[in-house]
Amino acid sequence: MTWFNELGRIELILISTFVFFYILYLGKIHRIASILKTSARGVLVKFFLRIIYFSLIILAILGPSFGEVSKEVESKGKDIYIAVDLSMSMNATDIQPSRLDKVKFELKNIVANFSSDRVGLIIFSSEAFVQCPLTYDQSALNLFIETLNTNLVPNAGTDFAPPLQIAYKKFVEEKDESVKDQAKTIILISDGEDFGEETQDALGELESRGIKVFTLGIGTQRGSTIPFRERSVKRDESGREVITTLKREPLMDIADRTQGKFFEISDEKNNVAQLIESVKKIEGQVRDKRKMDVKANKFYIFLLPALLLVLLDIFITIKVVKV
Repeated sequence: MTWFNELGRIELILISTFVFFYILYLGKIHRIASILKTSARGVLVKFFLRIIYFSLIILAILGPSFGEVSKEVESKGKDIYIAVDLSMSMNATDIQPSRLDKVKFELKNIVANFSSDRVGLIIFSSEAFVQCPLTYDQSALNLFIETLNTNLVPNAGTDFAPPLQIAYKKFVEEKDESVKDQAKTIILISDGEDFGEETQDALGELESRGIKVFTLGIGTQRGSTIPFRERSVKRDESGREVITTLKREPLMDIADRTQGKFFEISDEKNNVAQLIESVKKIEGQVRDKRKMDVKANKFYIFLLPALLLVLLDIFITIKVVKV
């Protein structure tokens, strides 16, 4: 027999309290019997009855375990690359405090919901780089997320092809064959401005292998100016202020082509929770199988007779002092 719990402070306090008050009770009964010059042997029946069911309750709390059961435990998981747009338009403040700051906040929430999956981080604008390879280490991921800023990549416009191509290449090169293509996913986060010309080719490669892309658009339809240098905003060649708005169509097209879904963070909605739930529905692949010996907590073997004795104690009256 083994026990799920050890005899700890709570159990010792319960035992000590029971013993202390019962000693006081027995002393009181003994004094009354002495004054009345009669026997108090009836109190012993109740005493032994209560000792028995109190002991049974303590044993039930400790969690007795009998026998062993062999159980096969499977470890399942997905591979997820999160591609984050770091073009200058992500500094826009139509989403407070800025689009990028909001993305960084939500990214930590997204990562926390995939603790059993490997997650990697790709940053991009006109070019793309792997900021963090696929990992289970959420602390490392959060450190990389915290350092995200638009100065990490060249800013010559936004191109969706490079991050999609990098993620595809990393997935194809993956030596771990336990994770099939259907359990590989990309989350693309951007304000939707795509000036690249190879996005459709990249989507064709992902579509051919069944790798879904979920897109998360951030921004508003009214848009805002783009902070540029100190106390200035970005202007076009004519000197007019550049207004950046959320472009839903390119992101929706990417999601549709790969059988993913489009989600949005704007002044009207925040679909991050729905994004997390949709990605969770993708079935992960079995990475590992192990057989474990599982012992069952059979506390009820002691608890049931204890409860019966408690009822017996309540409903059966014994004269502890006979006059």
